[in-house]
Amino acid sequence: MASAVYFCDDKGKPLLSRRYKDDVPLSAIDKFSTLLTDLEDESAVIPPCINHNGIEYLFIQHNDLYVVALATSLTVNIAEVFAFLHKLMGVLGEYLKTVEEESIRDNFVIIYELMDEMMDYGIPQITEPRMLKKYITQKSFKLEKAHKKKRNAARPPSELNNSVSWRAEGIKYKKNEAFLDIVESINMLITQKGQVLRSEIIGAVKIKSRLSGMPDLKLGINDRGIFTKYLEGNNIGVNIPDPQEHGSGVAESSITNDGKKRKTNIELEDLKFHQCVRLSKFENEKIITFIPPDGEFDLMNYRLTTSIKPLIWCDVSIQVHSKSRIEIRCRAKAQIKKKSVAANVQILIPVPDDADTPSFKYSHGSIKYVPEQSAILWKIKSFPGGKEYAMFAEMGLPSMDSYEEPKVKRPVQVKFEIPYFTTSGIQVRYLKINEPKLQYKSYPWVRYITQSGDDYTIRVN
Repeated sequence: MASAVYFCDDKGKPLLSRRYKDDVPLSAIDKFSTLLTDLEDESAVIPPCINHNGIEYLFIQHNDLYVVALATSLTVNIAEVFAFLHKLMGVLGEYLKTVEEESIRDNFVIIYELMDEMMDYGIPQITEPRMLKKYITQKSFKLEKAHKKKRNAARPPSELNNSVSWRAEGIKYKKNEAFLDIVESINMLITQKGQVLRSEIIGAVKIKSRLSGMPDLKLGINDRGIFTKYLEGNNIGVNIPDPQEHGSGVAESSITNDGKKRKTNIELEDLKFHQCVRLSKFENEKIITFIPPDGEFDLMNYRLTTSIKPLIWCDVSIQVHSKSRIEIRCRAKAQIKKKSVAANVQILIPVPDDADTPSFKYSHGSIKYVPEQSAILWKIKSFPGGKEYAMFAEMGLPSMDSYEEPKVKRPVQVKFEIPYFTTSGIQVRYLKINEPKLQYKSYPWVRYITQSGDDYTIRVN
């Protein structure tokens, strides 16, 4: 585990430190700036792990800071250390808003207190901002510590000593509700001819909990074989439904009559649960059980690399006439089931930087020229599945030389939302809520959303 955590400036010089163990010498951090400089000279890409004289330097960069954890090679759990460093920066962001060199120098006391509570002898302890804020505050904590004889000094809340450190006791609501959203973001890279070069699904199961007491929730999901590979290590059988049931177009794995498993083109890249989930229950029974934090949180995140067809497809053609006029045609099609409707579709079509005097013709939606982005923005508020719309734009090229050919190297960017639909086919079978003491009536709500990710693009040429 971590022996010490340091905050360093952008040159690698230490600003603040907290040592948890004595197995790393005090002078070890002095080598960090030199090691950093050597790596910058050798390569443009700096690895996040450096080994020097049996000491591991594990660091992340945040604004003008390096946050460095030191550990010996024999005791370090690299994944756990990096998870802690990112969590530490998240907690500091809750307290300091902006985490940079100046804010670190101005808040030594509160940072020391947080680091003492978040890690003990190099092992992460309390990392939930909601719990930490109950007894570590920037304004009052210094005053409470200054009065040494004060008898009624604030003490850590009792729930920190319980197994459920992420939820306080005594929470009450007049109406007990739990809102569950399954949100899938699609990233794709598509050629002009429609060939998919890269596609991935980034999914999140988001929950907003407004439940009294200490409720125990049980979530059953129909994962369509997504987590099969994750569970195979325990030899768990998985029932996989018909892939065409929800029209996802994703090929799934299945079990043949002779017991042999067919190949699947779904590959689970990342699967991350909130700490409230009982992992053993999920691995053994494929049931997600948990006591939720109060408010909003991500219960589960996953990423799938799989071959899927474009949900919103655009065929864009650009023609130049007489070296002074450019014509742009775009044909957009919603390649989803007819019962589904894509909402808030935005198609950003790049044009040459010096294009002007636009004129448009279009069959649906609205269209405008966005000169600051050198692009045409076509908005379609509602795009039913199976429908096809077209637009035509003509623009002038006043600075065009007779020997030049206008080149548009940027891709077309597409944004959209499709409610009540998941590309992977994940479905909620049930969401059961049980509070053993209060036994109240609860209302679970489930919603599905598929949307474009940060990188849903179509090449023009």
